[in-house]
Parts: sequence; structure tokens; C-alpha cells
Amino acid sequence: MTDTTAPTRYQSFDDTTDPRQVAPRIAALRRELAEAGLDAFLIPRGDAHRGESVPPGDARLAYVTAFTGSAGLALVGTDTAALFIDSRYTLQAPAQTDTAIVTVVPVLQGGFSDRLAEFIPAGGVLGYDPWLLTPAEVDSLTTRLAGHATLRETDNLVDRMWPNRPGAPVSPIEFLGHNRAGKTSDVKLADLQSSLAGDTADAVVLTLPDSICWLLNMRGRDVPNTPFVLGFAIVPRDGLPTLYLDPAKITAELRAQIEGIASLAETPDLIAALRQLGARDAKVQIDPATCPAVIASTLRGAGATLIERRDPIQIPKSKKNDAEVAGMREAHKLDAVPMARFLAWFDAEAPKGTLTEIAIVTALEAFRRDEPTLVDLSFDTISGSGPNGASNHYRVTRTTDRVLGTDELMLVDSGGQFLSGTTDITRTLFVSSATPEQKDRYTRVLKGMIAISVTRFPRGTTGAQIDVLARQFLWADGVTYNHGTGHGVGAFLSVHEGPIGISTRYSVPFEPGNIVSNEPGYYKDGFYGIRTENLLHVVESPIGGGNYLEFETLTLVPIDTRLIDRSLLTPAETVWLNDYHQRVLAEVSPHLTGSDKAWLEHATRPI
Repeated sequence: MTDTTAPTRYQSFDDTTDPRQVAPRIAALRRELAEAGLDAFLIPRGDAHRGESVPPGDARLAYVTAFTGSAGLALVGTDTAALFIDSRYTLQAPAQTDTAIVTVVPVLQGGFSDRLAEFIPAGGVLGYDPWLLTPAEVDSLTTRLAGHATLRETDNLVDRMWPNRPGAPVSPIEFLGHNRAGKTSDVKLADLQSSLAGDTADAVVLTLPDSICWLLNMRGRDVPNTPFVLGFAIVPRDGLPTLYLDPAKITAELRAQIEGIASLAETPDLIAALRQLGARDAKVQIDPATCPAVIASTLRGAGATLIERRDPIQIPKSKKNDAEVAGMREAHKLDAVPMARFLAWFDAEAPKGTLTEIAIVTALEAFRRDEPTLVDLSFDTISGSGPNGASNHYRVTRTTDRVLGTDELMLVDSGGQFLSGTTDITRTLFVSSATPEQKDRYTRVLKGMIAISVTRFPRGTTGAQIDVLARQFLWADGVTYNHGTGHGVGAFLSVHEGPIGISTRYSVPFEPGNIVSNEPGYYKDGFYGIRTENLLHVVESPIGGGNYLEFETLTLVPIDTRLIDRSLLTPAETVWLNDYHQRVLAEVSPHLTGSDKAWLEHATRPI
């Protein structure tokens, strides 16, 4: 049996923020506002690279507001302060921040709230860091605040008042071999430069780390959970790209590794390089939705012509090649073994009534760490017992940790970063009994997950078009869930990857090679949460003469059949579930022994 008392290596349970610090930090920020002659200042969640995980020194939103969610925006004025969050964090945000001085404002995911102007005095000046907003965001804010307030670029006021702010991360950099990347960097570069020629662009500026890492077949450890190297790149229409990194990262070893792939320069030199492009009257491609506003304004101010396009790496990166798909399949097979061992352990331990959320996370990580190719978790494990499961992005800390009752549901959402690929799996567990309502909701969620899994659709179909398939069974009973049904997933890259997904905000059509999550859910505030998630791979369908696509399920983890209301399942749904479990048994059981193997055989029995 795995030693579940061993400490976690990849996840901390410490409370990294303290709501008692919100008041003095906002007071300090207001002093900076006064000195800068501003009436308010914007604090986005992200950094200049738009990553979901940010280095400690870029966690400005958490530093000021104590809110640690992966998305959000704060506006601090001379007399007011607001924290804008989406529906995933309506429970977490008020619990973490100081609501006596910070107004928590739920908004739709993506975009700015119409209520921003409420927190800026009429005729006021709103400051922002141009490295942290995009040109599209600046344009949107300008439009929203027209006639009420004006915008002004400034250096970051949070950085001014943050003593001992952590420095930029410096971590090892590795380059993938062809067996893992599937395409050499020179082939990827040739494809990119061909697209630049088609757009008559002289160069493109890349700012997203997943794009740069994919293009150069490079991985790093600059942020938790995601193997990113943080930097910028300028790719000319002819010749090698230039990679701009923190000076501390540029070593003789790195120079030798990257020779023939890219040139190296220091990040402080980026602005001068942009000005040089402008001086040559270059046509430069940028993504106005992701690049820092300062890059666009520098280029434009220096005389460059901007060509605004989606980051040209995003779509080719999302279409995994054969080697990447093979790696993702391998990662899911590798992850299925510790997941089965964990679920067997849970079934044995949970009835004792002593399991805590932290103990569950610790055990799962311990089982995963038995696989030597595990590099990291793909995100902090969501371990929500009973009412904590209703917070769909819940992160357990020593303060919030609770014992799982023997009459409660348990939601566990987790994943791993393996050398071969990235996984993301959610299962809803229980201990002894479930109520008829819980079984009803669990089964409706499962029906939605199956509906997505088996759908066939014509080329050109988007995630926005099929999202309703997962919700229909909950809608039929007057309930729903307030998050997307699925997101794209990278190949040993970000577990949340654009530009495809399953929700009303995804308008990019699916293509073979895409990998997407399938995770409908149901959440009853104060009581429980339910979610079932598999990862899917888009493949050509045998019907339609090559004009139709369908999904291949990658995840190989049993779905708890004891929570199913079988009267709600159709015969076809029952066949799908039984076939899925027989595949899980066939592929995973040879790698298990003893009681773990016996548990899997029992868990995958046909219903």
C-alpha cells in the first residue's frame, strides 16, 4: 500500500494569501494612486504571457485582493475597490477577499463588466500596465468608459508597493526529440514562415509561451503545472527566430542547444528590436487578443504596419500530429494505473469516516508519483467533499480542509504532466449511499457526457454548436451548470489550450488531432458537486465519405456505476458504458495486481 502520509511534492495546502492583508495593501496602493495622479488602477490576474499559471512575482491580483482563482480582475480606486470574477468563483472569491472593502462582482466569462464605471469617478483617470492588457482589451475599455473616464498607461503600481517581490523564474530548459514532438522545429518554422508570406508579413511577434515552446520544441519549468519557458519571440519571414529570455536563463549550454533553431537575446532588448522593425517600415503580425498592448503601441509608434491576426501557432498546435497523439494515448494509459489504485484505496478507506480532503489529494499524488515519467500535476487537484464539491474550482487548504462524511459525495478533478502527454480526469465518488436526487443528477450528467462522446458531426462544426448535447438532460429537469463543457488540452503543454473547446464561446471548428475535455457537471450550493470528465480526441468518422468527424475517448478510468439511476439510461447509453468499462479493464488490468486488480474487475462489471 502506498504511504499516504508522505508529503506532496507538487501541491501545497498552505493558505498563500490572507484577507487581513487586503486592507493595508489597498491602502498602500491608494498612496501610489495619489502619487501617480490616478483615480483608479486595474489589476488583471494574468501576466504578460496570458498564462493560467503565473510566477509568484506576477501574482499581483492575489497579492492585493487575496483571491487566488485562475481568472479575475480588480479595480482599486481612491474610495472603492472591486473584484470581477466569473461564475466559477462566486463562492471562492467572497471567502478569500475582504468583502468589507472589496465588492465582488460576478461577470460572464471573458470581457469586461458593464459595472466597471461604477468604481471610477466621473471624469476620472484609470491607470493600467500596458504589459498586462492587450490592444483589444484597451480598445474595449476605451469604448466602455467613453464619456465617463479616460485610460492612461503607467508602470505597475502594485510592483511599486510590493516589498520583496519575487524575481523572475529561472528553470531548466529542454528540447524535445522527434519521437515526442513529431515535427522538427525547422519544419514548423517553414510552415509558419509560409503563412507569413501569404499574409505579406515581414515578421510575427509571439508572446504566448505555449506557442513559442511548441514552435521550438522546447519545454521548461517556469510556472507550476505547465512546462512553459516564459519569453517572447520575433519570427521573421526569412531566417531564424529570435527568442527573448530573462538574462539569467541565457547560458552557454542553452546557446549550444538552440544553435540552428533560434537566436537568443535578452528580454530588455525586445522593445529596441520592435523599434528597429518599425524603422524598416516592416509589416508585423500580432495577435491583438493576446499580445501586450505595449508591443502594439511600440511597433505602431515606430512606423511599423500592424497585421492583426490570431496567433498563427494556435490552430496548428491544436491539431496534434501522430507522435503527439500517440504520446497522449500513452499518458492516459500510464495515468489510468495510479487512478485505479487510488480509487481502490478510496473505496477501502472512505467508509472509515476519517478521510480528509488533504489526505485524498496526498494519496492520489503518491500513487501518481510511482510512475517515473510524471513531471508535475497538470493543475492543483480539486478535492471537494460534500459542500466543497459545489465550488467547481475549489482548492483545499489547511484552513478549508474537512473530513469526508460517510453520507457525502466526493468530487476529485486531477491530472498529470507526463513526459508523453497531459491528462485531466474528474470522477464523482461516494462512500455508502446516495439520495435519489443525487443519483438523478449524477445520471443526467453522465448522459450528457455520453452524448458528447458518441456524437458524429460534419466538418466545420464548433464546440458552441454541440455544447447543448451535454446540457439537454439537465435542462429537461430545469437545472444546468455554469461552466463550459470542455476545453482544449495540450500535448505536454497547457491543460487548458485554445482555440477549440465545448461551450458557447468556442467558434473555431473541430479538426482531426484536436484534444478536448468533456466534463458536464451539476452543483448544489452548500451540499454537493457532481462532474464526470474524460478527454476526447477528434478523428475522422467512418461515415460521410470523409466529411464527418467523431471523438475517440482517451481516458481509461472507471465511472462509478453505483451512483447511476439505471431507469434514466437508454439501452444505447448502457451499451456505451459497458463497452467503455470493458476497454478500461482490458487496457489497465494487466498493469495491476492483487486487490487493485480485483477492485478494477468489480468496478468495470457490466450493468
